[in-house]
Amino acid sequence: MPVRPMPPPPPTTLARLPEYAAAAYGEREALADGEVRWTFARLAAEIAAASRAAVAHGIRPGDRVALWAPNSRQWITAALGAVGVGAVLVPVNTRYKPAEAADIIRRSGARVLFTERGFLGTDYARDLHASGEDLGALASTVLLRGADGPGSYAAYLAAGKGVPEEERAARAARVRPEDLSDILYTSGTTGRSKGVMTTHGQTLRLYASWSQLVTLRPGDRYLLVNPFFHTFGYKAGVLACLLRGVTMLPEALYDTDRILARMAAERVTCLMGPPTVFHGLIRHPGRAAHDLSALRLAGTGAASVPTSLVEEIRSELGAPDVFTAYGLTESGGVVSVCPTDADAWTVAHTVGLPLPGTEVRITGPLGEVLPAGEAGEVQVRGYHVTPGYLDDPASTADAILPGGWLRTGDIGVLDGRGYLSITDRLKDMYVVGGFNAYPAEVENVLLTHPAIVDAAVVGAPDERLGEVGVAYLVTTGPVTAGELTAWARERLANFKVPRRFTLLEELPRNAGGKLLKTELRRAAREESA
Repeated sequence: MPVRPMPPPPPTTLARLPEYAAAAYGEREALADGEVRWTFARLAAEIAAASRAAVAHGIRPGDRVALWAPNSRQWITAALGAVGVGAVLVPVNTRYKPAEAADIIRRSGARVLFTERGFLGTDYARDLHASGEDLGALASTVLLRGADGPGSYAAYLAAGKGVPEEERAARAARVRPEDLSDILYTSGTTGRSKGVMTTHGQTLRLYASWSQLVTLRPGDRYLLVNPFFHTFGYKAGVLACLLRGVTMLPEALYDTDRILARMAAERVTCLMGPPTVFHGLIRHPGRAAHDLSALRLAGTGAASVPTSLVEEIRSELGAPDVFTAYGLTESGGVVSVCPTDADAWTVAHTVGLPLPGTEVRITGPLGEVLPAGEAGEVQVRGYHVTPGYLDDPASTADAILPGGWLRTGDIGVLDGRGYLSITDRLKDMYVVGGFNAYPAEVENVLLTHPAIVDAAVVGAPDERLGEVGVAYLVTTGPVTAGELTAWARERLANFKVPRRFTLLEELPRNAGGKLLKTELRRAAREESA
């Protein structure tokens, strides 16, 4: 019998991930982006070229590299090329306004920005530099798409041709599992974003485990609709595909008509996204005209998931394997996964079992550990918990307790089987179509309006988006919802803009002056109903 070649050893750093994928999956299709189709071997070569370009550009180990652009093959090669020679990736939300992006670029200490022009009529680079915002240590900008000549990605790559492959390989070999691989910014109830640090070793171990649990396998074809600036798109998308030999089909913009056509044409087997993605597909009037029979795996979460939606994904879309999961940026993006073959009620009402190597406990207000069935704060401990927030020891100490327990700020229950359910939030955060929105940040912006003297924002249920923001305001005079919406859209990413505005004579507060958001949340839910 012929001797089967031994599989390559799993990588311990992202610098080694592309060559691992090339060795393990070789000529399988790795990526289809427009007319471009690359094998895993070709993708590894393209990433290596981007690494040589990073060296030529003067990117050093530990340098922060910001990436503010929609999903594309250029995003993948630029990110992994820089990380492959020791840089630290700082993804930036494409929905951010220039001031929001500048804040992250400045506080992360990013020296290089990868961005583009022309996406949905937006020229990110022009708007950022014209904003007058302090960009800190930023020294150069590379345009991934929409430009030629100096400053373009083509010019960036061309400069790398003068860097010997031996130098790139030596730089990759010096990257260690304990080195930082990325800093992802998330916000807290204070409204000030915090940079969550994650290492190479944490990321690879976590997503090797996640990929196995959700049953990703070689030959799958994964439509990447989740944005790469988010853990779900980058790590549970790009990195998971490289680990498991899955074809990546990046989408820059979610459009149901286009998604249906591409799912049929590309024989998509895997689709993951917030409930709004699946609601849109199931209820699309033209769905029956598209052959979706290849779809086998659907993953959702980040908002309330009704049992009926799980049943419809299985019956209407024909995907037998459906899972939900729970995580937060501080845990690398994952804490628990519900098995893909669980019954619809379990998939909808729980977020499954903690990952191997992950501990979950429920605690009371005094920090006492609560028994199964009792609700309290969800706390997590494991190899994938962040080492801390960048340049913020006070927030780090508040979030990570002695003994390594991460305070999630979420309220949950563990049942007798060990399955976790998330029932509420200690924090006020709500999730709009898969994007986290933080009331304090929105409130701070609203309070700069000349007519607004007091503001409170809460999340309310929404059938399509899961949740939306509702603003309760005290004003000095009449102002219309349309005026407020237009004003907020100039200053906030669209998903952060409240969908409803209610004017009150005063906000409800207790005797000590504390805002009673519980009352406002109740009112918002009743209005939604």
